[in-house]
Amino acid sequence: VSCGPSPGPGSGPEPAEGPPGAGPAWRVCLDERFSLVHRVRSKHCRVYSLGLGMVDKQLELALVGAGCEVHCFDPSIKQAHLQDSHIWHHRLSVDWRDPNPAIPAQNQRRSTKKLAAILNDFGHRKIDVLKADMESAEWKILENLVLEDVLGEIGQLLLQVHLHWPGFEVGGDDSTVVRYWYSLLRELQRHHFLLFYSHCDVTKPRLFLHKNLFNASSTYTLGWVNTQWKPQ
Repeated sequence: VSCGPSPGPGSGPEPAEGPPGAGPAWRVCLDERFSLVHRVRSKHCRVYSLGLGMVDKQLELALVGAGCEVHCFDPSIKQAHLQDSHIWHHRLSVDWRDPNPAIPAQNQRRSTKKLAAILNDFGHRKIDVLKADMESAEWKILENLVLEDVLGEIGQLLLQVHLHWPGFEVGGDDSTVVRYWYSLLRELQRHHFLLFYSHCDVTKPRLFLHKNLFNASSTYTLGWVNTQWKPQ
């Protein structure tokens, strides 16, 4: 789906829109047809950002500047919860599995929870934007969002996907892996998510399941908008 005004004759595809200073790789859709722009204007938007190290925060800072409530989940920080530059940081790793009940919580290396459990703990029912850069865990996390019926609570989904190997706990031959990836992308479409943005760094190695292929890349940043999402 195009995001923003229709391009003029000969102007080429319309780029995805995002707040100023959001950086080249991550974008949100501020098209008037969808809810995010209206939520930003009313200062009621909520953003969840999942990642390790959280090096690139340009999008999060831009959305905070626009009045959004931003929560970053990073297990590498020292404090359980802290607020910095109006961004909430939580020492939590969003996972697709429940913590191992055989291991006491204090002995586990990091605090992990499924997204549905975090939403319940925080008393949040809706997420306007979910951004995830999970270093190949994104496929299993996406599967969990499908299985636990969380997709309907998300307005826009921004994922960095890695194609150089199947991903954590994903196995099988090449065709099995591709069918698994494809089934998850079809689930997004079935839940009314349409792709509005795709970006890859052409300077990075072009890989696909450990193979060099023409016009393939190991990493893509993708953005989907839930075309039927209605905030409370």
